[in-house]
Amino acid sequence: MSLHDRDVRQDVRELGALLGDVLEAQSSTGAFETVESVRTAAIDYRRGTEDDREGLAAELEGLTPELSSVVARAFTTYFELINLAEERERVRSVRRGEQDGTLADGVREAVADLAADDPETVQQVLDDVLVEPTFTAHPTEARRKTVKAKLRSVANHIESLDEQRLTDGERERIEGALEAEVTSLWQTPQVRDRQPHPTDEARNVQWYLENTLFDVTADVYADLEEALGESFEDLDVGKLFEFRSWAGSDRDGNPFVTPEVTTETLSRQRRVVLERYRDRLKALSGVLSQDAARLDVGEQFEASLAADRDRLPGVVDEAEARYPSEPYRQKLKLMRERLDRVDDVRPGGYGDAAELADDLSVLAESLRKNGGESIVDAHVEPARRQVTTFGFSLASLDLRDHQENHTEAVGEALAREGIDYEAFDEDERVETLTAAILQDEPIVDVADTEGLSETAGRVLRRFDHLADWHDEFGVQAIDTYAISMTEEPSHVLEVLFLADQAGVVELPGYCGLDVVPLLETESALSGARRIMGTLFENEAYASALEARGGSPPSEASGTSSDSSLGTQEIMLGYSDSNKENGFLAANWSLYENQRHLADVCDEFDVTLRLFHGRGGSISRGGGPMHEALLALPNRTVTGQVKFTEQGEAIAEKYANPRVAEREISQMLNAQLRARRNAIEMPEESVSDEWLDAMTTMADAARDEYRDLLETEGFVAYFEQATPITVIEDLNLGSRPASRSGDRSVEDLRAIPWVFSWTQSRCILPGWYALATGIDAYLDDGGDVETLQEMYDSWPFFRSTLDNAALSLARTDLEITTYYAELAEPALRKRFFPRVTDEYERATDLVTTITDRETLYARDWYGESLRRRNPYVDPLNLLQTRLLEQSHRTEAEERTLRLTVKGIAAGMQNTG
Repeated sequence: MSLHDRDVRQDVRELGALLGDVLEAQSSTGAFETVESVRTAAIDYRRGTEDDREGLAAELEGLTPELSSVVARAFTTYFELINLAEERERVRSVRRGEQDGTLADGVREAVADLAADDPETVQQVLDDVLVEPTFTAHPTEARRKTVKAKLRSVANHIESLDEQRLTDGERERIEGALEAEVTSLWQTPQVRDRQPHPTDEARNVQWYLENTLFDVTADVYADLEEALGESFEDLDVGKLFEFRSWAGSDRDGNPFVTPEVTTETLSRQRRVVLERYRDRLKALSGVLSQDAARLDVGEQFEASLAADRDRLPGVVDEAEARYPSEPYRQKLKLMRERLDRVDDVRPGGYGDAAELADDLSVLAESLRKNGGESIVDAHVEPARRQVTTFGFSLASLDLRDHQENHTEAVGEALAREGIDYEAFDEDERVETLTAAILQDEPIVDVADTEGLSETAGRVLRRFDHLADWHDEFGVQAIDTYAISMTEEPSHVLEVLFLADQAGVVELPGYCGLDVVPLLETESALSGARRIMGTLFENEAYASALEARGGSPPSEASGTSSDSSLGTQEIMLGYSDSNKENGFLAANWSLYENQRHLADVCDEFDVTLRLFHGRGGSISRGGGPMHEALLALPNRTVTGQVKFTEQGEAIAEKYANPRVAEREISQMLNAQLRARRNAIEMPEESVSDEWLDAMTTMADAARDEYRDLLETEGFVAYFEQATPITVIEDLNLGSRPASRSGDRSVEDLRAIPWVFSWTQSRCILPGWYALATGIDAYLDDGGDVETLQEMYDSWPFFRSTLDNAALSLARTDLEITTYYAELAEPALRKRFFPRVTDEYERATDLVTTITDRETLYARDWYGESLRRRNPYVDPLNLLQTRLLEQSHRTEAEERTLRLTVKGIAAGMQNTG
């Protein structure tokens, strides 16, 4: 039996034809013919029919501003639709693999790997693992929310045509609805007229949590428990997922994220998740209609129902009158009432999600006693899993700010008390903060901001609100504080001090906050042992860790640290590390320093939880998450892992429910296997020869990369040969593109840095200096055979090289030449040949080491590139033509911004 009625080629062909029909109907036959001429010229060159792009350039050169806009819109919309076609093909592949048993890297495959182990080891793995995807509001999503909603509708129509058995009339109605949606998409502005507000970004993240992950996560649990049941008995599957978010709470570099924004985000997330639980309980009421005369509900259920009678006396009569002989429905009615009273002045509401989860467990146990195991598995257990995963907060929020702001706030607040904190050296700061935290009485009033600078007042107000947020929404709703650019132990203690002054920390017994240093510079990473060792030896910080580890388990999770001191979360910044040191050196530095962090945590009996600050693009630490988790050093794999999900990667992974389920299944597969491997082999087998080879390569690559950035004129070349100035004005996100407004690579945020190179089809941050590094190893007596062995046997090296290969494959220096020609001749001559030489050598070396004819390992990737390239090319040439104009009309500015959107859609990546 065929599962599908279509394939990707049919989807691409029909969507392209439909777009052409809409274009002609909405614009004109002349506009349609112009787009067709441009498209044909681009395809002819890619197919080899034409020797150069002169025909394509001529077509674009003759366009009026109005036709330029139509061309940009046509190709941008084409990519939006083709991305959906490829998403649908991925769903087909997943469904076919599930049907014929060939789907790799899912939870069943992880259980098959565990089947050879004893039950005690498997239980330890299950107890240790916790996967924490953390959604951020970083401005790497180039599409408007309205456009995304329309594209989801298009995707749903394609799914219906593909998976449903339809009559001719039904098919015609769906095709008519599809045409209407594409027409509406064509008529909708692609470019934002205003900069998004942080609440817009928070709502965007909430959409994926509410509409896909809330449902599919329970399905992953069900698959895992079913697979475990086939090989083991009596294993306990606790909480394996926890979703977190920075949207609405990440203040670093974004002055628009105020306490009011965070309050609104917390409140809305609670409303959303409670409403989903109400819907779930209402649906359960439709299922649990069992007759009391045929039941023995059990003592536990009777006791629970009796407690509800005492708790809600006025509602019990109503429940019994409505469901006189249906005890489960009575219980569910009272459970819905308790949900309604969360955050209500009326008594009787649930105190936390654990109480709701307990009620669902009581229902499940009673049903099992009465032969209702299948009902529990199909309806009750999925609801309980949702409650234990999403709690009453949907996603817990992390606060974040730059360490300089905390230092300024602490300095000003202490100065009012006669303490010259600003003049202290590091040791004196640590000593003062430690004493202040450990003393009983507060030193500063965080509610008093009179006379403070704007920065200091803003920081103190945030901590004052943090105490209120804990009171109103619960500690678990916002219990982590990340510190950007952490360089010293005092930077961590400053946050602990402010939390202590706000009453969020009361040592030695209570700590309501995980304080997370973000190590993102080379100096911070290399000094990680000094920073963390000082903190672990510090009396106040050690006490906070112990209080945090010894405090009650996270809401409804049933998990707590077994470490004597507690769990320390440490965030590693991939983006800025890459921008500072280059791709290869940054990856090696991160790998080495993860090992060092594991060592120092082991030394002080602390459980390490690494938080990987990965961007959406490979240049910012992105790439396939499954491979990345398996490539981590074994000694760092404690079971708990946290990582950021950013920008368009969120939509790519979580917009479609089947794709979202596949993504989190692969994450769980990787973490279960990685933890099992770490238990069996705490130190992976990596020879000193390989480690030395990586050090040689990384050092040489760093030197070459830094030399490129520090060569006179490089910043000017970057400005002239990429659309950075356009990207800075795109209204992608609520956060400014640079930290201070200065024009330097150091000051520029990693996202627009990568975005700009991606637009020019030169993914330089994802591969530059790789060839120099490898050549340095070979010149030093190394050999290709050793590199091939490293690639075959060392997951870290394989993942690093494969990610570089993908960036190389997506680079097209023929197109980049058009951008280089925008630069001053002297700058172009100084930099472009250097970049070209590095690219060509890297391509040869990567294909030799991987023993592949192509840079990419998967055929579908090459097919996607071949499908996309002819349609991205016209957008690039149109963009360069507009960039070279010294004066552009308002219409031309809109077209230029639209080309940025289109290229981002075609490349499936921004930054």
